[in-house]
Amino acid sequence: MTGDAVKAKNGAMVAYDGRMTFKKMTGGGDGLRGMVTRRLTGEQMEVMEVKGHGTCYFADRASEINLVRLHGEKLYVEASNLLCTDAALRTGTTFTGLRGASQGNGLFTTTVEGSGQAAIVSDGPAVVLRVTKQYPLQVDPGAYVAHTGDLKQHFQSGVNFRTFIGEGSGESFQIRFEGEGLVYVQPSERNTVGGEL
Repeated sequence: MTGDAVKAKNGAMVAYDGRMTFKKMTGGGDGLRGMVTRRLTGEQMEVMEVKGHGTCYFADRASEINLVRLHGEKLYVEASNLLCTDAALRTGTTFTGLRGASQGNGLFTTTVEGSGQAAIVSDGPAVVLRVTKQYPLQVDPGAYVAHTGDLKQHFQSGVNFRTFIGEGSGESFQIRFEGEGLVYVQPSERNTVGGEL
């Protein structure tokens, strides 16, 4: 950093050189309104602002880190998968409906928008999958990390008679993405409410 700032998950700094200041930010960096929104939505995220001159290193439980460059678009990411962002990027929350509930993450997810970089973490190297109008994508809710672009999400159930008699695949619910954009998935599944019936 050369006098600029980043917003990072509290406790994510593992080392730095140069001169840095660290300040806890109220409401996930969005002030009082952001704090109230996050409390109401359950999309909690403790954030600090790091400013200074030098290099600051961030990590979270040895997770893989993926840099996503935004050019005025919006990134939708699970709060637990967001490591840090350029300070100029705005964060907020958006309604995800049953998708979030199936993951055990609640009905809302974090949004990051503007121009700059965001660092997202995944359990193993993230796979970036392109969605087009001709090729929609189904994703296991436990493997979903983030997405960008003009995508519509539908929560769909693979529950049928075979599932109830124990002959199902174990993949009871999926998220279907349609439109144009990118979806980030991890090669590992979180424990989810919808993973098993």
